[in-house]
Amino acid sequence: MLYRSLFFVALLFFSTALSAQTKEGEKVFPLGIIRQVHSVELNENRTLNIYLPEGYHKDSSYPVIYLLDGSADEDFIHVAGLVQFYNFPWVNVLPKSIVVGIANVDRRRDFTFPTTIEKDKRDFPTTGGSEKFIRFIEKELQPFINQSLKTNGSNMLIGQSLGGLLATEVLFKKPELFSQYIIVSPSLWWDKESLLKTKLSAFENKLSVYIAVGKEGKIMEEDAKALHELLKTKLINGTIQFEYISNKEHGNIFHQAVANAFEFIGTQK
Repeated sequence: MLYRSLFFVALLFFSTALSAQTKEGEKVFPLGIIRQVHSVELNENRTLNIYLPEGYHKDSSYPVIYLLDGSADEDFIHVAGLVQFYNFPWVNVLPKSIVVGIANVDRRRDFTFPTTIEKDKRDFPTTGGSEKFIRFIEKELQPFINQSLKTNGSNMLIGQSLGGLLATEVLFKKPELFSQYIIVSPSLWWDKESLLKTKLSAFENKLSVYIAVGKEGKIMEEDAKALHELLKTKLINGTIQFEYISNKEHGNIFHQAVANAFEFIGTQK
């Protein structure tokens, strides 16, 4: 049985690292928990950084925000902070939500599909594993989270750069896995923009999609706009927003874009 191959260890987030540094009278300030999942699909252990909202142990169930690039030294902490902020009752943009940050092992492997470009095959030999990673999300990660945490069936996916490429691939191939997609600066140039050439049918399920790009060069900007143009004719039951954030670049757009996306999605209540 699948769940027998999954295991987790819950720890206070950073508690091990901080316990050695705390002085007498000080306490660890936990942000969440860490859980380890063994993936049969990926044949490896994966680390999940998890933020639980205020009142988690009292209330019944919550939506889940799945964050690619979710390591502690990547995007987990600042995105969890945004979620907490938009949960405050005086802000009240997002419902209280669980955040699952998927820590990276090899993002080039997990976030890309096979390329036909020989140079990229040579330069990045581990790439092309997105199909397995998507199966991990569908068949292992989401069932594990739903079984072990208080979830309500509403799922959001957030990805930037290669993570944005992966989020777009999930949207195109497995749209039912998430009801909300935040796609920032997607690397749609991969494999000569082949993903943008996908023949899409209209999406039957109700989806909310937010796409953002900054001042990131002609290819990145035009590809993000092309994705928006492609999707807006297919989301017949959903909503979509595209945003060009002219004062941000690839390295600093993500926080602002996610904040804007939360506000957009919050209006779709």
